[in-house]
Amino acid sequence: MLNFNSRVEQVDPPLEKKKSLTRPAMRDTLSPSERAVIAIWLGLLLALVWPAPLHAGKQKDQTPPAPANAANGRITGYFDTARIVWPGPPEIPRVAFKDLFTGEKIDPSLYVTKKRKQTWMDRLAGAQSIDQIKMEKLPFQLMRTYGVGVDSKGKIYAADQAVGAVFIFDPENKDHVEMIAHSRQATFGMIAGLALDDDDRLFVADTQLRHVLVFSPKHEQEAAFGGDVLVRPAGVAIDRENRFVYVADTGNDVVDVFDADNYKLLRQIGKPSRKHDQTDPGTFSLPEGVAVDKDGNVFVTDTFNDRVESFDADGEFISTFGKNGDSPADFERPKGIAVDGDGHLWVVDAAQNVVKVFNQQGRLLIYFGGPGYYPGKFMGPWGIAVGPSNQVVVSETDPGRVQVFRYITDAEAAAEKARREAAPRKAAVTPASSQQDSSAMKPNGATAQGQNRSATEPPPVNPDLTAKKNSAAP
Repeated sequence: MLNFNSRVEQVDPPLEKKKSLTRPAMRDTLSPSERAVIAIWLGLLLALVWPAPLHAGKQKDQTPPAPANAANGRITGYFDTARIVWPGPPEIPRVAFKDLFTGEKIDPSLYVTKKRKQTWMDRLAGAQSIDQIKMEKLPFQLMRTYGVGVDSKGKIYAADQAVGAVFIFDPENKDHVEMIAHSRQATFGMIAGLALDDDDRLFVADTQLRHVLVFSPKHEQEAAFGGDVLVRPAGVAIDRENRFVYVADTGNDVVDVFDADNYKLLRQIGKPSRKHDQTDPGTFSLPEGVAVDKDGNVFVTDTFNDRVESFDADGEFISTFGKNGDSPADFERPKGIAVDGDGHLWVVDAAQNVVKVFNQQGRLLIYFGGPGYYPGKFMGPWGIAVGPSNQVVVSETDPGRVQVFRYITDAEAAAEKARREAAPRKAAVTPASSQQDSSAMKPNGATAQGQNRSATEPPPVNPDLTAKKNSAAP
């Protein structure tokens, strides 16, 4: 046994020496990256050796989640725009929201990014394909809309200063939008007001180029005028009866009157207020909007003086109304103005974001709008026009869009009032007639009051109706 132990002791020292020499040497030669690779391989090996627990865990993750509470998620709400009227029920509405326009039809497929196919030169250079959208095919949208108008066919014209184009919308076909664009049909600087005559010729004021452009019904440029007179033209109005073109010149603080056929300057309306501190009748301080009624009277928004001034067809001052303030009847920044078929004045207040309707004596009849982005709300309104079918078109500058309303005329409102007043009288007739119908439909001997009555016995006569019949008898 001693020999055996001694043999073991003779063998063990070399093994211990080898153990103590070789392992430390291996640890010293491994770099950190090599250790990371070894750890990854060990992890993969464990995944292959024990796949069952991982698979079970995967099945556990795929269990269907608990039904979500709808109250905690986002809910899309819808509302009926036909109910957007002023005043609200039960009053007889006088203004009703109809539609809004924001630009050309948007095709979502145009916004899908597509990677350009690589050529062999791209691959040779190591270039990577990038997502591309064809910008030239993207639809134009309203951005900063100013003047608006309506032609004889009901099409809506809107001058957008940021796009540099006049958008033409067809309410009967919203997918079809025409444009009179800069560098295409015309040269535009900063377009502002516009108006159309009875032949659907379009007049567009250009604030930057200081003139008014005229386009034919086919949207071809025919003429340009006012370049030697205008400084900063804004609103435009046309007297179709007397063949006058009125242009509010904000830079000169006057309204220029041109001949609608030969475009010659005839006269100027108003007195300029060079320092913008004069409020005398007939004096302007940065006028922007102008409108004409069927009698040839001219109405001008004296923007910086926060009032509306009226003149006759010869340019003589008639009256003025309005003052600065935040009450419904006051103005803060009156811009566009229009006249409806009943002679009411529709004035856009850009600061209050509302449209106000006055009679020609300056009494406020109704106002609507308010700041906001929903239909019927305004953000920076500027232009307004009344169409031949009582459409009221209002433009906004932030964001650019056009809203369309329906004006319920005085005659329509009077007819609705008469109909409502007649309804109670018809309701008084209804119980007697319905009693006859119900008696005929019920079994013999039954009446509406539940009493026994012969089917041939006439129903009781309404004494009120009897009196009316007697009084009406000759």
